[in-house]
Amino acid sequence: MGQGAVIFMAKWIKRVLLGIGGLAVIAAIAAFIYREPLERLYRVNTLFSAERIVSNFSNMRSMFLADDIARSGPVFEFGEARQALPETFAFNGQTLETAAFLERTKTTSLLVIRNDQIEFEDYFLGTAPEDQRISWSIAKSFLSALIGIAIDEGAIADLNDPVTKYAPGLKGSAYDGATLRQVAMMSSGVEFNEDYLDFNSDINKMGRALALGGSLDEFSAALSGKAGEPGENWRYVSIDTHVLGMALRGATGQSVSDYMASKLWSKIGVEADAYYTTDGEGAAFVLGGLNMRTRDYARFGRLFLNDGNWDGEQVISKSWVRESTSDLAPPPAPTFERGEHYGYQWWLPPAHDDEFYGIGVYGQYLFIDRKAGVVVVKTSADRAFRENDGIVQLETIAMMRAIARP
Repeated sequence: MGQGAVIFMAKWIKRVLLGIGGLAVIAAIAAFIYREPLERLYRVNTLFSAERIVSNFSNMRSMFLADDIARSGPVFEFGEARQALPETFAFNGQTLETAAFLERTKTTSLLVIRNDQIEFEDYFLGTAPEDQRISWSIAKSFLSALIGIAIDEGAIADLNDPVTKYAPGLKGSAYDGATLRQVAMMSSGVEFNEDYLDFNSDINKMGRALALGGSLDEFSAALSGKAGEPGENWRYVSIDTHVLGMALRGATGQSVSDYMASKLWSKIGVEADAYYTTDGEGAAFVLGGLNMRTRDYARFGRLFLNDGNWDGEQVISKSWVRESTSDLAPPPAPTFERGEHYGYQWWLPPAHDDEFYGIGVYGQYLFIDRKAGVVVVKTSADRAFRENDGIVQLETIAMMRAIARP
């Protein structure tokens, strides 16, 4: 190689090294700027890992942005009438042992309230009464209550109004043409992949957008696929609940956290603040980001057990409580047939008898039996919740029915 070629090669290598150095500096700056969202993304990707899931479900604030829901007023104290759980319960012709079932489903807390008395309360897997446990989709039932309050107050004129009346940013999206009622009963017709075990599903794309500080309003407005016509079939579509939250914010002019604090959380004698995880614009993750103590879930259940009345104050109209917990949804799409029923963001069990419940992924339950005067709260970190076609949901309801009506 001649001297000229050597000089040329030396200059080329120098340029490459300078280029690499420049890229390294840029990468270092980017890593510093985006450190927090990248850390949140990592935590989201390990959110359900076996070694982290129990702790994560009590510490969601460490992984996501959050907005507090302040408590106020005197605390409502439950009485005490402790007794043991039924040792067994029946399901599909089998007899299941209650203690073994609680262990198998990775229960973190179980609370049974009967006629305002604590009948059973225990905490498992290192959790404690003070833990603010993630609701996942039980949050949907709380939002349903807030929608009912907004209707009671006239902020929302009619459940048959189009969602775009209150959330105009959805015009031109898959939600254009759907009514609030259709969205509330999960018959919006919007195409949305809800498979938590599919990395590329819509629900997981939404979770990553949340972790990186994106806008869930923009995420919702970008949805264009239709699985059917509005009102045609029931399909469980979690993003429907975010759209209800958009409508609530548009109707009231308040954040969901502030509206909940003033209209609900300050009314039911809760013992601690709650909080929503939020997106990068501060919008509450209303479809699954509510966090609170186990006893405060039960206090909300007591409100619905008593038809929206809290010791003489009608916090939510009885008509909304009764309607929202009724079997309202249209027939399910064929792939969604399971035997349960649906109201406005509340579930009803097969052959329901004045019973209804909220449910969250990985085994969160708020079960209410009006006839028995019972509220049951079960929080869990059950990574096997989808096995055998999710039959554990029906097993859990069978256990709660055995507790409520022994």
